[in-house]
Amino acid sequence: MSAYEFCTAEAHGRLLTVTINRPEVMNSLHTAANFELQKVFDDFATDPDLWIAIMTGAGERAFSAGNDLKFQASGGKVEFPPSGFAGLTARYDLTKPVIAAVNGVAMGGGFEIALACDLIIASDNASFALPEPKVGLAALAGGLHRLPRQIPVKQALGMILTGRRVSADEGQALGFVNEVVPQAELMATAQKWAEMILECSPMSIRASKQAVYAGLDQADLNAAITGKYDAVHAMLKSEDFVEGPMAFAQKRKPEWKGR
Repeated sequence: MSAYEFCTAEAHGRLLTVTINRPEVMNSLHTAANFELQKVFDDFATDPDLWIAIMTGAGERAFSAGNDLKFQASGGKVEFPPSGFAGLTARYDLTKPVIAAVNGVAMGGGFEIALACDLIIASDNASFALPEPKVGLAALAGGLHRLPRQIPVKQALGMILTGRRVSADEGQALGFVNEVVPQAELMATAQKWAEMILECSPMSIRASKQAVYAGLDQADLNAAITGKYDAVHAMLKSEDFVEGPMAFAQKRKPEWKGR
């Protein structure tokens, strides 16, 4: 992967670990950081050797405090790439899974980044909020729509309309956090989840992710089930579709190709 100024991207086998690297401003993002992250996820999306990503923040205080308001207040020009905040929140066509390893504060846009990921693993000191109304803004990078799709609407509105901060444990109880662990165990736990996903066919994972999200956009269950999904079509025509049953019949571990 390329060298970056405001983030790091490290590949280990099929796994890419992306770290927002602005700890001095609690990993908040300005224009240049957003466009760097777009490049990272563009490369991830098109690299056939990378099947899953973990996203986290540098340091122990913050995953991301969201938009860099000091940069904005100082007259910095605020621009976002077409793929959204952190190059991720508007990336609706990404079928590869992304895990958020939330290592502290996830506020505003930082929470929206986590919500745009497929799983959220949180350290026990993590906290989440959409506090934009307290500064005259609104969570327009997906938070207003993803949160009430992931937890009950009344609970989502309770967070959105007050801007209140939610702990990692409450986030798990509400349903948007998958697991809470001590901070020292956060990355190992996120990697454990990644390894479980990597045991499955990447073609099946991509088909499943696309069908879930696209199906949720359908009001009718029959329409969701009978919908046409490109990643499902690709799975049915893949080498993995043949390899999986063959490996099962031969009582051996499958050798996934991702094609």
